[in-house]
Amino acid sequence: MTTLQSAVRRRRAVAAAGAVTAGLLVLSACDKPTPVATLTVGRDSVNSEALCYNDDKALDQESLDKCVKKAADAKSIEVGQDETVRIGVDPKIADAGWIVLVNGRQFSDTSKETYRTIPSSAFFNVQYGTQGETNTLAIQMGDKTKKGLWTFKLKKAKD
Repeated sequence: MTTLQSAVRRRRAVAAAGAVTAGLLVLSACDKPTPVATLTVGRDSVNSEALCYNDDKALDQESLDKCVKKAADAKSIEVGQDETVRIGVDPKIADAGWIVLVNGRQFSDTSKETYRTIPSSAFFNVQYGTQGETNTLAIQMGDKTKKGLWTFKLKKAKD
């Protein structure tokens, strides 16, 4: 074997090792997916991973503040006057307990169920402080220690 062939083989081996190392670095940088929350109205549904999530640990105030800023990009769904809003959460969210917030205010008691329904009339009603054409529905994992937050926009359907 010549010196040239030996050098080419070494370069190939180094290049292959570099490619494997780069691939492992890319994989290790991936975040594992967060639990998912889903809203369904009629035949339409939207789902979302958490805006902020700390893998079962309480979120600090700085994290929550950053999270609220991301809420403007929340997925939206149209809600008709006589429809039902169905909320489904991953079992991990249910196990920790969760509450519904509307426009930042607590709207429900803590639930450990994976599914809940709320009549759409509750989301566009002066009595509940939810009047207007669009409201933000948030699902907060954990009632006292906030562990995650998912947000959606509810848009009043045009009749």
